[in-house]
Amino acid sequence: MTAEIVNETEMFAEFDFKSLFERVISAVADYVRCPYEVSVGILLTDDDSIHEINRAERKIDSSTDVLSFPMIEYERAGDFSVVSEEDISFFDPDTGELLLGDIVISLETASRQAESYNHSFTREAAFLCAHSMLHLFGYDHEEDSERAEMERMQEEILKGINITRDYE
Repeated sequence: MTAEIVNETEMFAEFDFKSLFERVISAVADYVRCPYEVSVGILLTDDDSIHEINRAERKIDSSTDVLSFPMIEYERAGDFSVVSEEDISFFDPDTGELLLGDIVISLETASRQAESYNHSFTREAAFLCAHSMLHLFGYDHEEDSERAEMERMQEEILKGINITRDYE
């Protein structure tokens, strides 16, 4: 598994994002029974930058906590039958890993949300990564039933790696 992480801010410079995100990515991939090793790009940014990305890519003129840019269009969430091992566009030619896509996280918003929800920054960063990873696997929350399913899945995934709301 590869997690390419770029922190374009000075926030949390000493924080070990790589270890945390690798744990979360592996847990989500295992949870959805992904049959491949995966590769994910993660950009850590600020509110202004994520606002610009949101405006440019989604035509939404506001900042947000996390954005997901999946590389695969699933017919059904978590259904890997759309991935053809013969189609090299699905895989990194150097590592053979499945290219899932990119995640963008606003560290400013993550920090505020952690404080607002009264849990650790680690828990909030892990939650945002898990949430976005589910999007990269085709899950969405447009409908109430989808939202409830994603919330349940996120909680189960984080609980499975011992990152709960009271996590330090």
